[in-house]
Amino acid sequence: MQTHILEGGFADHPQEASRSFRAVMTAMARPGTIHAVAGAQPPAPLSPAAGTVLLTLCDPETPVFLAAGLDQPQVRDWITFHTGAPFGAAQDAMFAVGAWDQLPLAEFPQGTAEYPDRSATLIVELPTLSNSGATLQGPGIKDRTQVSLPETRAFQDNARLFPLGLDFIFTSGDCLAAVPRTTRVS
Repeated sequence: MQTHILEGGFADHPQEASRSFRAVMTAMARPGTIHAVAGAQPPAPLSPAAGTVLLTLCDPETPVFLAAGLDQPQVRDWITFHTGAPFGAAQDAMFAVGAWDQLPLAEFPQGTAEYPDRSATLIVELPTLSNSGATLQGPGIKDRTQVSLPETRAFQDNARLFPLGLDFIFTSGDCLAAVPRTTRVS
């Protein structure tokens, strides 16, 4: 096994995993807020924030879909070693990671009436992440906030599906923000 696969995980797993989990959950509870995360040093082209989210949320029971730009042996081996998560097609994924234009949104599970929680969470890699651009409203947001999104229409359509739909975590460098399905985007 190559050494680079073994490296880049949490150095102090309990502490870093709990801090990262709190950052992800806070981002989901307060859509549009940007949070710095640390701990993972995944192989390129996976960002440190996306790697941290994967280390925090994925396990052997959560299939992961890798978009074409990330579907490389070193990324697959790193995720497998550090999380044990299996890889699957979009329709089987609990988590997906990749660039916005490489994620087939319509193919991911959006939950069912009986089990709306059986939907995918998409980890979208962006070049930059800032509190400008699309306006967000809804649960966890006082009045309104802004966050840079790749587009608005897909999120408007997604919110109409509630309680079904996809949840999104946006990553750039060592930062993340979230837009859950309950968020209204304009």
